[in-house]
Amino acid sequence: MGSSKSKTRRIPLLPLRGLLVYPSMVLHLDVGRDKSIRALERAMVDDQNILLVSQAEVNIETPLEEDIFRVGTISKVKQMLKLPNGTIRVLAEGLMRAEIVDYVGNDDFYEVLVKELPEPSEQSPAIDALMRSVLTQFENYVSLSKKITAETYAAVSDIDDPGRLADVITSHLSLKIKDKQRILETVDVEKRLEALLDLLNNEREVLEMERQINSRVKKQMEKTQKEYYLREQMKAIQKELGEKEGRLGEVEELRKQLEEAQLPESVEEKVSKEIDRLEKMPQSSAEGGIIRNYIDWLLALPWSKMTDDDLDIARAEQILDEDHYGLEKPKERVLEYLAVQKLVKKLKGPILCLVGPPGVGKTSLAKSIAKSLDRKFVRISLGGVRDEAEIRGHRRTYVGAMPGRIMQGMKSAGTKNPVFLLDEIDKMASDFRGDPSAALLEVLDPEQNSTFSDHFIEVPFDLSSVMFVTTANSLHTIPRPLLDRMEVLQVPGYTELEKTEIAKRYLCPKQRRDHGLSEEQLSFQDDAISLIIRQYTREAGVRNLEQQIAALCRKAAKAFVSDEALQQIEIDEAKVKEWLGKPIFRYGSVDASHQIGAVTGLAWTEVGGDTLVIEVSTMPGSGKLNLTGKLGDVMKESAQAAFSYIRSHAEELNIDPAFYEKLDIHIHIPEGAIPKDGPSAGITMATALISALSGRYVSKEVAMTGEITLRGRVLPIGGLKEKSLAAHRAGIKKVLLPYDNQRDLDDIPESIKQEMEFVPVAHLDEVLKHALLEQKEH
Repeated sequence: MGSSKSKTRRIPLLPLRGLLVYPSMVLHLDVGRDKSIRALERAMVDDQNILLVSQAEVNIETPLEEDIFRVGTISKVKQMLKLPNGTIRVLAEGLMRAEIVDYVGNDDFYEVLVKELPEPSEQSPAIDALMRSVLTQFENYVSLSKKITAETYAAVSDIDDPGRLADVITSHLSLKIKDKQRILETVDVEKRLEALLDLLNNEREVLEMERQINSRVKKQMEKTQKEYYLREQMKAIQKELGEKEGRLGEVEELRKQLEEAQLPESVEEKVSKEIDRLEKMPQSSAEGGIIRNYIDWLLALPWSKMTDDDLDIARAEQILDEDHYGLEKPKERVLEYLAVQKLVKKLKGPILCLVGPPGVGKTSLAKSIAKSLDRKFVRISLGGVRDEAEIRGHRRTYVGAMPGRIMQGMKSAGTKNPVFLLDEIDKMASDFRGDPSAALLEVLDPEQNSTFSDHFIEVPFDLSSVMFVTTANSLHTIPRPLLDRMEVLQVPGYTELEKTEIAKRYLCPKQRRDHGLSEEQLSFQDDAISLIIRQYTREAGVRNLEQQIAALCRKAAKAFVSDEALQQIEIDEAKVKEWLGKPIFRYGSVDASHQIGAVTGLAWTEVGGDTLVIEVSTMPGSGKLNLTGKLGDVMKESAQAAFSYIRSHAEELNIDPAFYEKLDIHIHIPEGAIPKDGPSAGITMATALISALSGRYVSKEVAMTGEITLRGRVLPIGGLKEKSLAAHRAGIKKVLLPYDNQRDLDDIPESIKQEMEFVPVAHLDEVLKHALLEQKEH
């Protein structure tokens, strides 16, 4: 059929890169390679015919025979134009297919022997059907593709020749060179149309898929087009600047932190979800900042970090003794905890409550506990806290929400097992914002605090490894349920001997250091320290004592600066009086002589023990009982009980039975500005009343404490040690105490027991025996 007409001819060859020419196709080429230019020049000299064949690889500059396809198109060069850059623009028209038979040896340009492959001119029903199918598929392709115009389709649909139709349609498709080459190499028209139909089908499917993807992308783009566009711009800018400050970099950094944090599974899951939420948030969203803050908190808390306890008991004891003088019971309790910890390895942190007057070292003792255990130390003050959210945190829905003080403390500790000091737990208050002491119940309950829930954090946190230490000046303001959860350790006031030791060992060296003085420059005599303790301070602790020592150090510092020749100052009694002025207190406030109607009572206050003189005077009247001195209800009731006892036992006491009809009685306790209350002044009031009504003198060397019943029984009281210290400070020689308080005598230092007599009494008769003198003894 076509083979009888085919003939062999010699023709120059021009290899094409990324381009292919079909018969009857006209196109422009830019030719720049030397060999190609020489091949063109030869073609122009001959019959303007040249073979245009595609290279298999576009990038090869000087192709070999195997790099060039075997079938190409004999084309006529219609026009040549030399461009300024040295390349030649050629207008060529494809004439017919041709197959390379052989390459002719020519170094100047490619020259080949080719066999012409004329176009078969057959027509059949099968070919007609194929032509229609091809046109239909091409129409679909055109409707999907934006690259081919309707005019092009109209021009193509007018072509009657099936071979030419196949060639023209293929030239308009966006195909790879090897697919276009397959069509060029297929001389048989029917097979060519079938191959084209196959390619059109594939292309149509690809375009369908592209259109679906574009449609989805377009929907998404329309939804957040503006934000997306701006975010993409931001990303591009940040990438250009090498920055990672955007949301993308932020999320990446958080994920990295999450990997390194080693959080419990539930917490890790929570953080991961929050990071995913943050990633989807627009950069400008206010909620993004809230989520970021929440994630930062979850990552910052010590979910699994713990410090190793130093369980060396000897070392712990040494640290506690170095830091504090006395305080044997609290120290003993810490060492017991260490011992048990050493045996059982894992022990729930105890909850200790150190109760005592101000200035006795409760807070510094908690620091020493942390130091002896080698743990981190955290302190939060609860004084004046009224809002429950201070303990449990705020819910995240509130503006400015943050975790409670417990979680803040855990974050600052950085470990799961610090020593956590809750200072001034007795100073908490409650109002409309809730009761913070109730919120503390879960924190301080060893059975519950392993799953402590903070409103902000929302994930349960384990506090069972924390050693909680709380401090208070008095127990009666601490709610009972909270007190039940704590182990109370009394931290008593100091004796004069202990204060002297504390001053010498701790206070004087510390104040010297703080004021830039050396031991050689400034020294303190023992007598001077005793004088300060006795006549310039009256306290259970040592805070005022330290202030007075600091005042002396300031005076000394000024003296050294004023007089450079001065080498040394020794603080003696004379120096104390010169620099601190006149004594503030009179040591030993015992009256110079025995009194009628004036009895020294012992009271316990939040600042330690104190002595109170209860005075009674009688005057003609109608039996009115007048009480002054800012007394509380309990104290007034004690006075009423004492008064009733005296009325019922008037004859035994040598008192006129009708005294309540003839006399008005005034009971007064000086220092009226200080509120006084409590049940321990009963026997003191009764003794003062009996003294005033019977005219008998009260021994100036006796002080007493105890409550009275209507039958004259003496009931036990609390705070005996503090009261004894106060009596000692006042120079009292004999203390009357309730019989049931004998067990508390063990707590009183030996030095005080040697200087004072303690007399247990069970009934008022015994009290009067020791307190009242016979008339002649005054």
